[in-house]
Amino acid sequence: MSDDDPLKKPAEAGSTSQEPPQPPQLPPATDLAAASETPEFVPGDADQAETWPGDAEPPAPAVDVPAVDVPDFAALHAERSDAGVTEVVPARSRRRISLRSPRQAIEPEAAPPPPVRSRQARHPLVVVLNFFMMASVLAVLVLGAGLYFGSKRFNAAGPLTDSKTVLVSRGADLESIAGLLQRQNVIDSSFVFSTGVRLSKAADKLQAGEYLFEAGISMRDVMNALVSGKAILHAFTLPEGLTSQQVVDRLLANTVLTGELGAVPAEGTLFPETYKFSRGATRQQIIEQMRRAQERIVAEIWERRSPDLPISTPAEFVTLASIVEKETGKADERPRVAAVFINRLRQNIRLQSDPTIIYGLFGGKGKPSDRPIFRSDIDTKTPYNTYQIDGLPPGPIANPGRAALEAVANPSRTDDLYFVADGTGGHLFATTLEEHNRNVARWRRIEAERRKAEEARQAAEAAARQEAADGDADGATGTGDAESAAEDGAALDATGAAGGAVLPKAKPQ
Repeated sequence: MSDDDPLKKPAEAGSTSQEPPQPPQLPPATDLAAASETPEFVPGDADQAETWPGDAEPPAPAVDVPAVDVPDFAALHAERSDAGVTEVVPARSRRRISLRSPRQAIEPEAAPPPPVRSRQARHPLVVVLNFFMMASVLAVLVLGAGLYFGSKRFNAAGPLTDSKTVLVSRGADLESIAGLLQRQNVIDSSFVFSTGVRLSKAADKLQAGEYLFEAGISMRDVMNALVSGKAILHAFTLPEGLTSQQVVDRLLANTVLTGELGAVPAEGTLFPETYKFSRGATRQQIIEQMRRAQERIVAEIWERRSPDLPISTPAEFVTLASIVEKETGKADERPRVAAVFINRLRQNIRLQSDPTIIYGLFGGKGKPSDRPIFRSDIDTKTPYNTYQIDGLPPGPIANPGRAALEAVANPSRTDDLYFVADGTGGHLFATTLEEHNRNVARWRRIEAERRKAEEARQAAEAAARQEAADGDADGATGTGDAESAAEDGAALDATGAAGGAVLPKAKPQ
């Protein structure tokens, strides 16, 4: 220890004294803590005179107290020990304390200013990038929310309360279809429907037609129905044995079909069948379907025909099938009727078919139902009258069906050359003229009995009407005659062999 050490001097001085010197004492901890706090300000007279709420005069302004230096006892240096002597070295640092009034003490302190942005953060490129990033995030959030709620709405039940039929026209685009569905109350938002269809990549798959939508159907189910094309289908039935003119008349009478027709199709080029179509289909489209079906069926059956047929072309095949079609309405008889005409062609015997007389006289319009076949009609020579020409007529006399085509392609193996109506809708067949004449006589007896029964029925009806109408016998009798003629005509068309009922088939030539 050096001679200049301050701790040494007190020790030396104390050696001459009777009592050792006392070390300096630190103030209590509570006094140090109190001293470190801001000294309490004791108001003067002016502060004591301050008025309180409810007094007449406002409170006096706060008195500015000059700042004083107060030792910072809490910041004293640590004790140092040497030879059992403790010395407190007061800290040299001092902090300046500004005394404040109670009013100033309760006032909130000002917040510190925000930190200054760095030069990099203030760079224009950074600002632009931040803007676009925030815009992108916001756009993604908005788009995601829109897709979520739009998907829920697209799959939710719709506003339709009852089943409804809606016709989607051909050539309509997505926007027009969506608008139509919203106007018909099938959907409640054309925008949501259009967006959902586009997101499903089905905008180009929607099909026209007449659709039936059930109550509460969702937009997704509406889209699926339009994509599948499962529209309401209407039916047009073409019976076997109708002429092309009669087919055209029926198509024109159909109110669901649209469009006009040009020339009447050639006889025998339309296939009898039931055709399905949706509302808005054209008549010409149905005609084209009939033509394609006829070509397909004829080619299919012609390929598997019997090899020994006396016909050489598909046109002759269809012509003979049309005659078979008009001669009988019973499917089980067609192969045998076809065999009769095949045998006659092989033996060069005229076909002598009554329906060819009718077609030669009236063409595709058909014979009036109340007109019978007269002897003069049989003797009238036309290109189709097989009583007057040899072989087949120049073309079909009707549009045959599949059963007639199959019968001609594969006829029964018989020697029959004749047939006549049996009175039950069928026919009696014969291989000789004598047998055929007996069958004709039998048929004439049946016809005579039927005619008598019909006349008796008409007389009874006329008497009943005369009694009910108080003497209006003339009008009642005319109605009965018309009904009888209509029924006779229906029987002629149904059997296709009424000519044989009046006159027997001519002898083989």
